[in-house]
Amino acid sequence: MRLYSLSVLYKGDPKVHLLKTAYDVSTFNFFQRSSVQEFMTFTSQLIVERSELGSRASVKEQEYLCHVYVRNDGLAGVVIADNEYPQRVCFTLLDKVLDEFSRQVGKMDWPSGSPATISYAALDGYLSKYQVRPPRD
Repeated sequence: MRLYSLSVLYKGDPKVHLLKTAYDVSTFNFFQRSSVQEFMTFTSQLIVERSELGSRASVKEQEYLCHVYVRNDGLAGVVIADNEYPQRVCFTLLDKVLDEFSRQVGKMDWPSGSPATISYAALDGYLSKYQVRPPRD
């Protein structure tokens, strides 16, 4: 069971903005990592774009499951995981991240924000904390 990406986005009108993201692409071949990240960013934006405000969904994309939560205020989160990762845990993580993000980053920064301008450093920690590691012998 693995998590590959955790993203916070803003569903604005007319466009979806990526605000912050974290990736774990360590299981991919070195030469594939950047294209895997691009795929995950594009897929996250597309899923949020196609989701209604106030909705949650899990979407299968190739061998991944993408869990999306779009709040009524337009703040959205996407977790991309493998098929075995529990859906309930993904939505719990998204709830926690979006609540914390909205407390730390002002709502007026969401429509114009980007990963370079938004200061929120917790995503990498959450991605690591919620990663299920195989037991060691």
